[in-house]
Amino acid sequence: MRFDILTIFPNIFSGFLSESLLSKAQKKKLITIKTHYLRDWTSDRHQTIDGKPYGGGPGLVFKVEPIFKAVSEIKRKTKNKKSKIILLSPRGKKFDQAMASKWSKLDQIIFICGRYEGVDERVADHIADEVVSIGDYVLNGGEVAAMVVMEAVARCIPGFMHDADSASKDDHAQYTKPEVFEAKKGTKWRVPKVLLSGHHRAIDEWRKKPRKS
Repeated sequence: MRFDILTIFPNIFSGFLSESLLSKAQKKKLITIKTHYLRDWTSDRHQTIDGKPYGGGPGLVFKVEPIFKAVSEIKRKTKNKKSKIILLSPRGKKFDQAMASKWSKLDQIIFICGRYEGVDERVADHIADEVVSIGDYVLNGGEVAAMVVMEAVARCIPGFMHDADSASKDDHAQYTKPEVFEAKKGTKWRVPKVLLSGHHRAIDEWRKKPRKS
């Protein structure tokens, strides 16, 4: 699978992509990840990628033209049939595990990472296939959100995880040694007895119970 990331800060991704399972997956050729510098698709000497919003308002908005040119060129060069263009925005549909699993069957995902006050709405209307958010909060840009979506999708690709069950298992409380941890004198934190019982059905039922937040 191929991930293409359109951003004005490509170096943000360098450490993230060169460590852990994402790095191993690239070496095994399970995935290909390319960052693209949006300013490369500008035509003026200042490499302008933003402008003041029509109607007034604070900040600057990403222009539609360089994004259109960049996405068009990436698609033309890669020629992947099962491809999806994702605009990352706090106003988008909330990303979840079902989407990660579905998208892992694609050949390519192109991420558009906005910044500043946002992206010209014509990108959402005419270029992106989906507008996606990773939560009910606002980030400085789409780069961190792209990392989240990319890692979640990559985990679902066969061969990415050493244990395939780990890719989609339900989250539940976990414990390991020591059985009893003494945080301070007279205060002991214990592993729940059911996990030490060897009774697998009882353990499964315990894990399905909602935990206190």
